[in-house]
Amino acid sequence: MLKDLKVVFMGTPEFSVPILQMLIENTNVLGVVTQPDKVVGRKKEIVFSPIKQLAIENNIPVFQPIKIREDYQSILDLNPDIIITAAYGQIIPKQILDYPKYNCINVHASLLPKLRGGAPIHHAIIDGLDKTGITIMYMDVGMDSGDIIAQEEITILKTDTYQILHDKLSQIGATLLLKTLPSIIEGTNQRIKQDLKEVTFGYNIKREEELLNFEDSKEKIYNQIRGLNPDPGSYFLLDNKIIKVYQSEKIENNNFQDHKNGEIVLVDKKSFSIKTKNGLLKILEIKPEGKNKMPVINYLNGNKNILGKIVNEGVKYEK
Repeated sequence: MLKDLKVVFMGTPEFSVPILQMLIENTNVLGVVTQPDKVVGRKKEIVFSPIKQLAIENNIPVFQPIKIREDYQSILDLNPDIIITAAYGQIIPKQILDYPKYNCINVHASLLPKLRGGAPIHHAIIDGLDKTGITIMYMDVGMDSGDIIAQEEITILKTDTYQILHDKLSQIGATLLLKTLPSIIEGTNQRIKQDLKEVTFGYNIKREEELLNFEDSKEKIYNQIRGLNPDPGSYFLLDNKIIKVYQSEKIENNNFQDHKNGEIVLVDKKSFSIKTKNGLLKILEIKPEGKNKMPVINYLNGNKNILGKIVNEGVKYEK
């Protein structure tokens, strides 16, 4: 039954890849819609999205509208039974939403109505949530506001980074979608309205949200580092240079209450520790400005005199 299902898939980043791969193996994927190619670096090299790469490998036509609300007829011309999206990156116009026989379905990386928006995985960790999951939903004209078809919940471990949680949810999304598709086709699936009183948002990360604020608690800073690891990465300023942080550890130590928040109060061979408002945060892996990612032991070999320095000195934090 699924092999005869005519699908158009819309997605862009690595998160979408296992979902498209599952659809290629189990359905008839007529075409793939993804964001336009990026031009990166000084050499201005053209980079395809992960979804475009997979589509090309499987000889599937690729469409890359700059503005899908103005350029969508080629998608409708494929006459799909269903359109499935996962982290596509543009708002889908009503002309597309209303077209397929089995509607437009979205695979979203949160337990809706929690964390609507483009960065739900980042925010699940940054916000210190204990659980998150995948939602399969009908799409409507709002942002992640459609009826819920199915959900699967997982626990967020204290050691999970954005990348680890991303990879778990991507696989769950593919598996749950495969399990859910037959009921969508047969019309036996659930259709649950979202509780508007429970809505929260996980908007795309802004540059100012990447800056660590050592006036915050060590728990909040630790979660921010995990939630932005590896992309886009959190950072602080030391001697007016950006230091991105990828690995840290919370330390129970109240011996430095007379020191300023943001001060480097301990240095050993493999790490340095920064005072927060309720303890210390040990920094273990960083990327200094203009250099590669490295363990702190390598950084300290050339920067021995950092004890007592204040990170983010003079920075005014956004409220």
